[in-house]
Amino acid sequence: MRAISSMATRALLADLAAAAHAAGAPSLEIESVGGVDAEARVAAGEPVDLVFLASGALARLARDGHVDASTVTPIALSQVAVAVPSEGVDAASSPTGTAFDDASGLRAALRAAGRVGYSTGPSGTALVGMIEEWGLTGELGDRLVQARPGIPVAASLAAGDVDLGFQQLSELVGQPGIRVLGVLPADCAIDTTFSGAVATASTDSVAAEKVLALFASEKMTPIIERHSFTLV
Repeated sequence: MRAISSMATRALLADLAAAAHAAGAPSLEIESVGGVDAEARVAAGEPVDLVFLASGALARLARDGHVDASTVTPIALSQVAVAVPSEGVDAASSPTGTAFDDASGLRAALRAAGRVGYSTGPSGTALVGMIEEWGLTGELGDRLVQARPGIPVAASLAAGDVDLGFQQLSELVGQPGIRVLGVLPADCAIDTTFSGAVATASTDSVAAEKVLALFASEKMTPIIERHSFTLV
């Protein structure tokens, strides 16, 4: 069986697929690409059995008949976190708490940063929207740097291309050359629900739906939490 997903869930889905296969499910080959690219490929009719994307993207695909709307299943919730270059500090451990006390602290950090990195996915869209609501778009100008599709913000941080980076916590934790400060504070949190659905192009929709049910089952909770996601 084949699946396509965004980069944000690639490591999580690999472990979920391995656990599901050990429980008797069919082997699942998952290709992880930029979320925008994945959505476009499914919309173009690429023959896959399962699609794993942010819920908004899956809703659009379901609306247009590319995935079975009745099978859309939430898998995990991801929080957006903030990171900076580590300058040799070990970044392997998962941070706890928030990066700033409140939204005011985040706005001050944005103003003080030389270059601010953000992703092409839903978290990046939400961040840019929030910056616009705060009236900071003009002030930050070309200091806002969007990562190329499929390129993690962590890579830009580690290379010194940006000074402050925002992306899903699961994509930042453990990456070399960066230090995760924490997730966004509650008054400006950006959370994304990642879901799965059976593609209408699937050649075995019954088996695909069984795999999806396994991914969303309680037995997968430890795997979800180990990858710095939370339950929906």
